[in-house]
Amino acid sequence: MRDYLALGPAPSDEHCAQVGSDNYDEQSRKECQVFIAQLRRQFGTEPILNRLSVKTFPHDFGSYREVVIYYDSDDQESVDYALNMESELPNNWDKESLCHLKR
Repeated sequence: MRDYLALGPAPSDEHCAQVGSDNYDEQSRKECQVFIAQLRRQFGTEPILNRLSVKTFPHDFGSYREVVIYYDSDDQESVDYALNMESELPNNWDKESLCHLKR
């Protein structure tokens, strides 16, 4: 069965766009896409049964976005890949991500 793990909108020790702030939509989309690119640099391209994506979630103050890793819960390799990614998430932006975010 298809499922996902939420990985966050950005590395855990970094500030990110806040729901309700000016320019949230544009900034959060950009941060999530940059985070996906960083995760692919760190972990490589996802296996066929896994997929990194941006997912929107409802919140009292408006919708927010996070990066998620989809996996197939019936396939142990797919589950292991997602769990490994979740446990090894970066704490900070790498140099390439910082360059993209400054543009």
